[in-house]
Amino acid sequence: MDNNSIKDSNKIVIKIGSSTITSEDGTINKEFLDNLAKQVKTLMDMGKRVIIVSSGARISGVGTLGKWSRKEDIHYKQALCAIGQVELMDSYRKTFNNYDLHVAQILLTRQDFEDKARTLNIRNTLFTLIDEGVVPVINENDTVCVDEIKIGDNDVLAAYTTVLWNADLLFILSDIDGIYDKSPKENKDATLIKWVNNIEELEKNISIGKTSSFGTGGIQTKIKAAKIVNGYGIPLIISNGKKENIIEKLNGESESGTTFYEDNRH
Repeated sequence: MDNNSIKDSNKIVIKIGSSTITSEDGTINKEFLDNLAKQVKTLMDMGKRVIIVSSGARISGVGTLGKWSRKEDIHYKQALCAIGQVELMDSYRKTFNNYDLHVAQILLTRQDFEDKARTLNIRNTLFTLIDEGVVPVINENDTVCVDEIKIGDNDVLAAYTTVLWNADLLFILSDIDGIYDKSPKENKDATLIKWVNNIEELEKNISIGKTSSFGTGGIQTKIKAAKIVNGYGIPLIISNGKKENIIEKLNGESESGTTFYEDNRH
């Protein structure tokens, strides 16, 4: 399994991190979103089907209002997500429409993946949207979530979605090039690990750095996501979403990321 496997993957889930889709001030990064839409259009023109799992609601809420960013009360956090989700989806709608693509919003909680009837309904909705050429954009339903029903981060949400849809590949577009042996932001001599086929061994040999202030996920959640999808024989690629045309470049092998593929099928 290598990056050329993108060509052989018909069903692809792309997860977008908060720090990838937003600028430093919390506003939506329109240049990134336009490049993402272009790449999704290219994939779909190749006959591939695509689902997006997108973070960014809370930080978009901060960017829209310009306040509450430091309030840790759950009600403020949920209110920010409610405000930001509108801004986030409006940006997706406008940008993808420039490429003649329609998007649809799906908000989920952990309970949706644990209830068989809900799971079936999600699958049916996804297949209907995709059959009609619509790109589903999935996020956690943070406006109603409490700890008891939260998935907790969108890396894991993307992994659950990948398994539910029986996808061929999961992309996680982050603000780093992939997994390093130690944090590249804190260590100049950090080395990119391009291939992982033994996650337990990886965990023993890397130093996990800090996460961002708005993102709930870090290296640990990405490794957790890899364990979930690899358990079903599905590879996961982590790469730098800030790089222009990163998916196309990975497909052509002119860029590198970290590929997890440990075939421990259930």
